[in-house]
Amino acid sequence: MQSPSSPALQPPLSGLRGRLPTGLAGAVFWLGIWFCALFFGRWVSGGFGTFLAILQIFVGIALFCVAVPLVWRLVRKHMLWSLRNKLVLTYLLIGLAPVVLFVTLVSVMAYIAAGQFAIHLADTRLQAELSQIGVENEHRAERITQALDHLPAGSSQPLPEMIAQTERSIALEMPRTRLHRDMQAFLNGTPIAADVAARGKTPFGLPPWATQLPGEHFSGLVLDNNDLFLVAVHQEKLKDGRTFSLMSSVPVDGAALNNVAEGLGHASLLPERTGSTSNAGNGQAAPSTRAGNAATPNSGAASSRPAEPSPANSSTADTGTNNSQPAEKDSSFTIGPEAVNGKSWIVGGTQPPPVNVADVPVRFTSTESITDWDTGERDNVLIEVRSRPSLLYNQLFGASLSGIITSILRISIFILCLLFLIIELLALWMAIRLSRTITSSVASLYAATQHIDRGDLGYRIGVTRDDQLAELSRSFNTMTGSLQRLLIEQKEKERLQNEISIAQEVQANLFPLHARGVARLDLHGVCRPARSVSGDYYDFLIFHKEAHNGVASRRETGVGIAIGDISGKGLSAALLMATLHSAVRAYRFAGEELVYSESAVAGLVASRDERGGNGDELFQSPGRILSLLNRHLYRSTQPEKYATLFLAHYDADSAKLTYSNAGQLPPLVLGRDGSIRRLDQGGTVVGLMDGMHYDEDSFHMQPGDILVAYSDGVTEPENDFGEFGEERMMEVVSRYRDQPLHVISTQVMLALDAWIGAEEQPDDITLVLARQT
Repeated sequence: MQSPSSPALQPPLSGLRGRLPTGLAGAVFWLGIWFCALFFGRWVSGGFGTFLAILQIFVGIALFCVAVPLVWRLVRKHMLWSLRNKLVLTYLLIGLAPVVLFVTLVSVMAYIAAGQFAIHLADTRLQAELSQIGVENEHRAERITQALDHLPAGSSQPLPEMIAQTERSIALEMPRTRLHRDMQAFLNGTPIAADVAARGKTPFGLPPWATQLPGEHFSGLVLDNNDLFLVAVHQEKLKDGRTFSLMSSVPVDGAALNNVAEGLGHASLLPERTGSTSNAGNGQAAPSTRAGNAATPNSGAASSRPAEPSPANSSTADTGTNNSQPAEKDSSFTIGPEAVNGKSWIVGGTQPPPVNVADVPVRFTSTESITDWDTGERDNVLIEVRSRPSLLYNQLFGASLSGIITSILRISIFILCLLFLIIELLALWMAIRLSRTITSSVASLYAATQHIDRGDLGYRIGVTRDDQLAELSRSFNTMTGSLQRLLIEQKEKERLQNEISIAQEVQANLFPLHARGVARLDLHGVCRPARSVSGDYYDFLIFHKEAHNGVASRRETGVGIAIGDISGKGLSAALLMATLHSAVRAYRFAGEELVYSESAVAGLVASRDERGGNGDELFQSPGRILSLLNRHLYRSTQPEKYATLFLAHYDADSAKLTYSNAGQLPPLVLGRDGSIRRLDQGGTVVGLMDGMHYDEDSFHMQPGDILVAYSDGVTEPENDFGEFGEERMMEVVSRYRDQPLHVISTQVMLALDAWIGAEEQPDDITLVLARQT
C-alpha cells in the first residue's frame, strides 16, 4: 500500500492543485462550497442545526462581499474591454436608465392615482348612500312629527301604532332601495316600541350625545361594538315641547360593500378604530350611559346581543326577529367578516379577471372617517379597495367610451404608438450604425497598431468616410509614413555617423600623435572639435640634418609649426583641412628643385639625399610655402572655400623663429619679463585670391619664452560678461608658465569651459604651445 506522499500519487495531486482556482476566484469557490454544505447541514435538528443556519448567514455575507469584486473584475476584463460593449453600456445608461426611471416614476404615480381614485369612488358611493338615507330619514321624521302634532288630546291610539301607520303610508310614496333601512323612534331619547322598530341589526339605542343634536341632524358612518353602520338621525320639536328623534341605519356588511364595490372590484372595511387598540370596553360601558335604554324589551334585547357576523339583506318580517335569522351567502361577494392578518374585515364585491397583460391588480388602503356611537368621538377605520385599471377606466369615462369620436381617438392613439415605435426602431438603427462606425474605426486602428508592432510600417488603414474618426485614421497613416521615413533617415544617419566616426579616426591620425619637441624647444598641441570632426588644423614638422655620403642623420635641426582654421564646420571643413594637411606635408618632402627646376622631369629625378633630407630649405621660407598653398587651394577648391594659416620655422641651432601669417589670429609670444609679442606679419587668407604674396618676419626666442598659437574657438566664446578674449587666455598662461605645457593647456581649457558654462561649444578649439628652454 502506498503512502499519500508516494511518487505515484504526487502527479495527480499536483495536477488537481493546478486546476483549482486561486486568489479571489479561489476564495469565491471555497466559500461557495462551504455555503452549499451549510445549506444542507442546516436541516439538522436541534441547537447544532440552528448554529449551522447562523453560520450559513455569515458565510453568505462573506461570499457576497468576495463575489461582487470578482464579478466586477470579470465584467471589466471580458465585457467592458471591447469598445462596442462600452458603447452599448453607455447607451443603456444614457438612454435606457432615464426611460426606466421615468416609466417607474409614472407607474408608481399612476398606481397611487389609481388607488386614490378607487378609494375616492368607494367613499363617494358611501357618502351618496348616506346622503340618500339622510334625506329619506328627514322626510319621514317631518311626516311623523306632523302626525304627532295633529293627534287629538286624550286620544286612545298608542304612539307606536300611530307611528307605524304613518310609516307604512310613507313607504308607499318612497322609491324602493337596494339596501333596507332600519328605523328607530325616540321621544326625549327614550325608544318607542312600534312596528316601525328595527327589523335588522341596528346601533345600540340612542347615545346621550345624540339626544340633543346641533342643527337637529346627524349623518355618518358609525362604529358600535365593532359593527359599522350608515346612520342618519333627525330631530323635531313637538308642540308639547318634547323632542322626537328618528334614526335610520343600514348595517355596513357584505351586501352594503357589494353595492359600493359594484363595477369597482373588491372593497373591504376593518371595523376597528385606528386611534385606539380596542373598542370592547366602549361597547360594554354603553348601556349604563344611554338614556332610557332599560325601559323597553327591545332595548334589553339589544343589550344582550352578542357580537356576531352581520347578516345579509334582512327581510321585512316582524320587529324583533332580526337577530334570530341566519346569515345568507351570496356567490358574488363575501358576506360577513373575513380574517386577514388576524383581523376581521368586512368585504364585498368581486375582482374580475384581467382584460390584458397591462390590466394589473390595483390594491390601495386608506382611512374612512367614522363616529364612535358610544362617545361621539371622531376617528378613522381602514378601507381597502382592490381594483383593476380597466374597471377604473370604465368608471372614469363611462358612456363616453362608445361612439365614433372615441373610435377615432382610439385609432389615433394606436397610430401614434405605431409611429413612436417606428421612430424608436429608426433611432435604434441609427445608433447601431453610428456605433459600428466608431467601433470599426477603433478596430482598424487597433489592427494597424498590431501591424506596426510587427514591423509592417507599410500598412495603411483604408479610409472611406469623412469625419473625425476618418481624419484620425488619416493622421495615423500620415504618422506611420512619417515613422517609416524617420526610420529610413535614422538608418541613413547611422550610416553617416559611422562614416563620420571613420573620418574622425582618420582626422585624429592627421594630428601629431606625439608632440615631441627638439633639443631646445618644447611643443604641445590640442584640438577639440565642436562637432564630430574639426575644421581646425595644426601640425609639427621635425627637420633633420642633411645626409652625408648616403647615410641619413637623425639629428634634429629645426621644426616647422603650422596652425590654421578652415572656413565652415563639419565634414566640408574637415575635408579641406585634410587637403591643407596633405599639401603642407607634401611641401615638407619636396625640395626646391620640385618647384623651381627647369623641367618637371628634373624635379622628379632630383635626389632628396643630395638636397638634404626633408626639404628644410623650403620651410625656412614660410611665406613662399603660403604662396604655393594659396595657388593650390585657389585652383582646387570652390571659390567660397578658404583657410587661415600660420606657418613658422624654428632653427634649433640659432633659436631663430621665422614665420608668416595668412589671416590667422596672431600668435602671442610671452617673454620671461612678461612682455608679449604679436606675430602678425604675412598676408591675407589662402585659397581666396590667386597670386598673393606673403611677408615674413623672424626673431630669436629667449629661454623661457612661450609661443601661444590659437584658433578663434579659444578667444571668441561669449557669456553675459562678453568674450573670453586674449587677455584672459594669456593671464592663465602667465599664471602657469612654469608648469609643463600640457598643464598650461589643461588650465586654459578649464577656464574656457567655465566661461562657456552649460552652453554648447560654439566653435572648434585649437591651442598650440611652444617654449624655449
